[in-house]
Amino acid sequence: MDLSAISPELMVASLMVASTPLLLAALGELVVEKAGVLNLGVEGMMITGAICGFAIAVESGSPVLGFGAAALGGAALSMVFGALVLGLLSNQVATGLALTLFGLGLSSLVGQSYVGIKPPSTPRLDLGPLSDLPFFGRAFFSHDWMVYASLALTVAVWWVLNRTRTGLTLRAIGENHDAAHALGLKVLGYRLAAIAFGGAMAGLGGAYLSLVRVPQWTEGMTAGAGWIALAIVVFASWRAGRILIGAYLFGGLTVLQLNLQAAGVALPVEYLSMSPYLVTILVLVVMSRRKGRSTAAPASLGKPFHAQA
Repeated sequence: MDLSAISPELMVASLMVASTPLLLAALGELVVEKAGVLNLGVEGMMITGAICGFAIAVESGSPVLGFGAAALGGAALSMVFGALVLGLLSNQVATGLALTLFGLGLSSLVGQSYVGIKPPSTPRLDLGPLSDLPFFGRAFFSHDWMVYASLALTVAVWWVLNRTRTGLTLRAIGENHDAAHALGLKVLGYRLAAIAFGGAMAGLGGAYLSLVRVPQWTEGMTAGAGWIALAIVVFASWRAGRILIGAYLFGGLTVLQLNLQAAGVALPVEYLSMSPYLVTILVLVVMSRRKGRSTAAPASLGKPFHAQA
């Protein structure tokens, strides 16, 4: 085992890259669940965003258009979910699982002609002297624009949920949709908007995987990232600031196991590869045993709403 082969600055830089798709998807799911809707189709929306973004980026030569298409693709798929659970009152858990299976199948079909193709590169931002700083420059200030956009979106989601009327309304609907409806709030409209936002964010996370982190198309390349994003929301106790911590924690575990493999740690590769998922299960078990308001989910989460005249 040679730990000297691990570069701390490269490890931190890799951590930020690995955490970005998880952060984007988890932020979107946070907003959805704050509105009282449980969408387990994050994995399906991520993989759909991955192939939509990859295909458009390759055809247009623009990664920016690719990310835009990924957001639209994820949002479009989420609208199918929204129509079923809000319009037809289908079971949210079953519908979300079906959405994941549909997304995986659709992406596999569309992606057949893109295997082995390299997408246009997403350039790093030039932050001037900051990029030249010892350690910090390479670790924190030499990334592409999506890394910094994800951090800005974290602040934006926190601010909207906690400092605006829209956020207050969304949280009120998530806590008691019947009372919110009685007050004249448009429960279905807010929930549909939240679902669309969640789908767009999951699509962006998937596109980041196929265009930046692993710049190629591979069937099933999300590899459980959507499920980890769902776990992060629970880990974060439905708080935007903790979403950031959770995403970077789980992203760090992924990077750590890759670095330990490269350093020749005397453990089977399979044990190292499954470590992020084992930690995900452990976190969910621990959080489920905690009591108190700080860890409580929105009271109306997962409950169907039928508007009464």
